[in-house]
Amino acid sequence: MPWTQTLRPSRRSLLTGAAGVAGGALLAGCSDGSGSSDADTGVPLERRMREAAVRDSERLLERYDATAAAHPDLAARLAPLRGAVAEHTGALAVAGPVKTGPSASPSASGSRSGASPSPSASAPAGAAAAPSAAAVPAKPAEALTALADAERSLAEARTVALAGAPGELARLLASVAACGAVHAYLLTSTPGAAS
Repeated sequence: MPWTQTLRPSRRSLLTGAAGVAGGALLAGCSDGSGSSDADTGVPLERRMREAAVRDSERLLERYDATAAAHPDLAARLAPLRGAVAEHTGALAVAGPVKTGPSASPSASGSRSGASPSPSASAPAGAAAAPSAAAVPAKPAEALTALADAERSLAEARTVALAGAPGELARLLASVAACGAVHAYLLTSTPGAAS
């Protein structure tokens, strides 16, 4: 008679299989029944990224406004850079209303270059408050350095965001990040000095 080995699963393979099935069930069944998850909020990734970029640009505009208000002698130097940031805000805005405040509308997000934006009422509780004139350093050189740091920080954040951005938005973010880096340089360089 031929010898046949009975195929019996080992205890380890049974436990591994059970853990895999349980893990799969947990991953598949983790929903609140509404049909949405954290990754799929019903708002496309590009729109969420654009809305976040617009909010960041609006906060930067507020910094420019606060710095110009605290140091009126710098207003003329800051005006073209602020205007470029306002243009970036319009370019980053989505076609529909951007959820940056209770009264945001497509026309409001595209025409922020002439008026100072109001702070976002929908900002998370942990978000930093909009900078006020009191938050601007007292010395003009330090105020310019602080503004340059804000530009540089935002440019770096936008460069990091490129990895997850869809094609056209990635190109736009790269362009805006490059402009932010140039703004940081211009804010800390001596105007009119030859290099």
